[in-house]
Amino acid sequence: MPGKHQHFQEPEVGCCGKYFLFGFNIVFWVLGALFLAIGLWAWGEKGVLSNISALTDLGGLDPVWLFVVVGGVMSVLGFAGCIGALRENTFLLKFFSVFLGLIFFLELATGILAFVFKDWIRDQLNLFINNNVKAYRDDIDLQNLIDFAQEYWSCCGARGPNDWNLNIYFNCTDLNPSRERCGVPFSCCVRDPAEDVLNTQCGYDVRLKLELEQQGFIHTKGCVGQFEKWLQDNLIVVAGVFVGIALLQIFGICLAQNLVSDIKAVKANWSKWNDDFENHWLTPTVSEVLSTVGPQQNSVIGAPGLAPPSRHAFFGLGGLYPEPTFKNW
Repeated sequence: MPGKHQHFQEPEVGCCGKYFLFGFNIVFWVLGALFLAIGLWAWGEKGVLSNISALTDLGGLDPVWLFVVVGGVMSVLGFAGCIGALRENTFLLKFFSVFLGLIFFLELATGILAFVFKDWIRDQLNLFINNNVKAYRDDIDLQNLIDFAQEYWSCCGARGPNDWNLNIYFNCTDLNPSRERCGVPFSCCVRDPAEDVLNTQCGYDVRLKLELEQQGFIHTKGCVGQFEKWLQDNLIVVAGVFVGIALLQIFGICLAQNLVSDIKAVKANWSKWNDDFENHWLTPTVSEVLSTVGPQQNSVIGAPGLAPPSRHAFFGLGGLYPEPTFKNW
């Protein structure tokens, strides 16, 4: 309607999404830095930082790798998301989205492959556990990890107690001088609830007994089978955890992309406003100039051999064109 001003809402960056993404990622960043610090501290305690070749000397898995890798990935993602949201940096936000998307698709592909190639995964898990059984005494962190797994799942070895023949301290060969010969680690033992003190020698010589007799002293089931049984018994919980992690990742990607879109919209609006300002104020039309200057000045402008007034003159510095105001615009 004439006489009324129309107001248009200009695009802006949503504060809620911006600071939610910032707060979420700063927690993620701190946790990642903490994990990374714990991993580096553990390596420092074991002398790995002063002897990098020790990383490849260990035959099994060094659990510290989990802290270093997970902490490093979390730190990078947290930094990119936190600084990108706070500074409205589209490059860091896109990096955060792409990196998080790659992790999501890797998790999805791993889950599909594990479901399709169950037998191959089982064989690889057996091989992985047996390689770590061989290195049981080589690294204290690996030793603690194996003991925890065998106690938690009430198992012994990958397929059974005889897998401990792969370890030089527990094998049953006649040339083995170890006191632990034909034995198993204490984590394989069946715990007596009445015992207040852990008996770390409960597995000595236990594999010299018959298999039926062994069942009264140690767990005779393999850890691979027990792990599969645990997954089946807790399938809903495990699936819920993975779905929750996937939803958080998708939510983070959508939030970052939405923030990128808001930032681009604001930049485009400012660019359009600058173009309109320059086109309207800095390049006046000929009719505007002729209507502003007097008749004598008009004839001077049109006279041959004389240059037209400069842009500064149009802005009132030369007295030919009044200085623009937002009211006129």
